Amino acid sequence: MNPHRPHHHRPRRFRGDRGVVTGYTVIVTLAVLVFAGLVLDAGLAIATKVGAVSVAQSAARAGARELDLAHLRATGQIRLDPLQAHSAAQGWLDSAGMPGAVSVVGDEVTVTVTTARDTQLLQLVGIASIPVGATGTATAIPPG
Repeated sequence: MNPHRPHHHRPRRFRGDRGVVTGYTVIVTLAVLVFAGLVLDAGLAIATKVGAVSVAQSAARAGARELDLAHLRATGQIRLDPLQAHSAAQGWLDSAGMPGAVSVVGDEVTVTVTTARDTQLLQLVGIASIPVGATGTATAIPPG
């Protein structure tokens, strides 16, 4: 130390660091947000898928209950009433508020639900929704 100069400690400042956000920080922050969005929105989409599967299976079972009773009594053979089966399955979809399609072929009712889950965080990167689909099939069985 120089005895003739007063000793003052000044913090050193680096000219290039004044309030500058580095590109690295921006990229890492964006990556963390995208990853969080994937986790959150994928989880919500899976929950929507579980609900869609449940509705599709329930609607198919509702349709498969609609037997042609006159044919069953006359022949002892199981056969669906196609119009009633379609109506019952579509009614189930409508009451659940899920869009979908119903198909009745032979003694099987197939219901396909198609919907989408709006995203929460992935909207930040331009992904507004995640499509979700599910299919359920039920076969007519004799009453009893």
